[in-house]
This record gives sequence, C-alpha cells and structure tokens, in this order.
Amino acid sequence: MGIVNLDPHSFSGDGLSNIEVAVEQAHRMVDEGADIIDVGGESTRPNAGAIRADEELGRVLPVIQRLSAELPVPVSIDTYKSEVAREAVAAGAVMINDVWGLRRDQALASVAAESGVPVIISQNQRDGTFGDFFPELIASLRGSMQLALDAGVDRYSIIIDPGVGFGKTVKQNLEIVRRLSELRELGRPILLGTSRKSFIGLTLNLPVEERLEGTAATVAIGIANGADIVRVHDVKEMVWVAKMTDAVVRGAT
Repeated sequence: MGIVNLDPHSFSGDGLSNIEVAVEQAHRMVDEGADIIDVGGESTRPNAGAIRADEELGRVLPVIQRLSAELPVPVSIDTYKSEVAREAVAAGAVMINDVWGLRRDQALASVAAESGVPVIISQNQRDGTFGDFFPELIASLRGSMQLALDAGVDRYSIIIDPGVGFGKTVKQNLEIVRRLSELRELGRPILLGTSRKSFIGLTLNLPVEERLEGTAATVAIGIANGADIVRVHDVKEMVWVAKMTDAVVRGAT
C-alpha cells in the first residue's frame, strides 16, 4: 500500500498540496509495484490539529477522482470521518482506512456496510493507556471488529491494523512487530504501518529522512510474522523487501 499524503503537515515530510504532483506520485508508486494507493488529507502525527470535513474533502476528492479513473489498482481513503468516507467512496475509493478503529465516528462503520467496501480498523491508544499491553491490544481490535459487524460490515471485508504509533511507546511498537503473528487469532488479514515512524527514529537515533533501512527491517520481520499488507512511503524499496521476504518465508518467487 503506497501512501499519498495531502496534508502539508505530514510527519514524514511528504505532504502534498498540488493535485498533479499527488497524481504523478501515485502513478509512480503503481509503476514501482504498489497494489493499493491510500489517500489521506489529515495528518495523523501526534498533536496535529484536526481539520474540518469540508477542508479534508477539498484535499482528497479531486485526487481520488483522478486516481480511481486512471489507476489499475484500488484506491483507499484514509479518514476517520463518516462524511469524508461517504464522499470519497462516491468519488471512486473502494476501501476505507480508519486509524481510530471506528471509535471516533461510529457512523463510518455504516458507510462501509452500505457501500460494501473493505474497512481497515486500527488500534489507537491516544485516548488512554494500557495495563496488560498485548492482550488489551487484541481485545481493542476485537471490539472494533464487533462495531463493524454490528453495523452490517461483512466479516470478510475487515482488515486489522495494530496501529504502530498512535499512543504506544517505543517498546510497545517493537513488541507489536515481534508478536504480530498473535493477531492471527482474530482471523482477519493484517496491515502493518511502520514506515518512517518515530519508534524507528528513536531506536536508531535517526531523523525521518534516514529511516529507510529501519523501515525495511520492520517490514521484513512483519511479513515473516504474518503481515498481509504493508503501508509504506518508499514503494520501490519495500516491494523488493516484500518479494525477498516472501521468497524466504512463503516460498514465493
């Protein structure tokens, strides 16, 4: 999954404000091997201010309309707002990626159900703390899955994301990658998003622009531990990592 950020305040420094540049980046990512393009209009960095739904729509809709018409791969909308998700799906998005696991705006689950599109539900701990970390992480994801099911989302349309970052400590983020295989008990595909994140920078003492190799290590270990989708900024390099890891772990060539 290649990331197209349309918020100029993106933590990774890749936020775009020009439609043509964003469309060009998405095309390049597909040429480099991306299977999904994830379009987001609001930064998820810590302490980033929320933006209004109309502002978010103004950023993402023109790009989604272009990409859904031009790309041979699915386009996902990265949002936690039901209004944005509804308009984005109408514009051509065929997947919803909610970093709040349907807990910030529960109407989003209904949008996914009514639209019949897959929904990625992430575990987000920014509003609380853990006691017994990993069991509570799994329980939280299970709860978000139930919100989706209760709204009428098909079980087979749910993808889970442990939410690397999002209120977790460096130690907890490393533990997620190490113990990712335990999420298999939930019976759904797993998305892992570690690309350029702060736990890599803090572990290696590196700025965001120098986290490629650290990201590659987490992607390889994540795939070995069961990740089905990896959400990344550096598509060309991570496609190579994914293919080599699949060759070793799954015998895929």
